Amino acid sequence: QMDTITCSAVVSACEKGGVWVQAMELLSTIATNSIQMDTITCNAAISACEKGGEWTQALELLHAMVRDSIQMNTITFNAAISACEKGGEWTQALELLSTMADRNMQ
Repeated sequence: QMDTITCSAVVSACEKGGVWVQAMELLSTIATNSIQMDTITCNAAISACEKGGEWTQALELLHAMVRDSIQMNTITFNAAISACEKGGEWTQALELLSTMADRNMQ
C-alpha cells in the first residue's frame, strides 16, 4: 500500500539515481491517489530536478509547496538554489536567498 513514507522513499531513490522524470511522475501518482505530500517528499523531488538540471521544475515544485501549504526548510531552498545555479539562473537563486532571509532561515 502506498503512503507518504513509502512514496518519499521512492522519490528519494529517484533523486539518488538521477532520474528526475520518474520522480516527477511519482509526484503525479501521489496527487492522483490523494496521498499527502510532505516536506521530505518535495525536498527529494526538488533535489532530483536539481541533479537533472531542471531548475524550472524545481521552482514549480517550490510554488506547489506554497500553494499546498507544505512547510519549506533550509534543505528545500538549498536544493532549489542549487538547481538555479546549475541552470545559470543566478537572479532566481538570489531571489530564493532573499526569500530565505525574509523567512529568517539560515
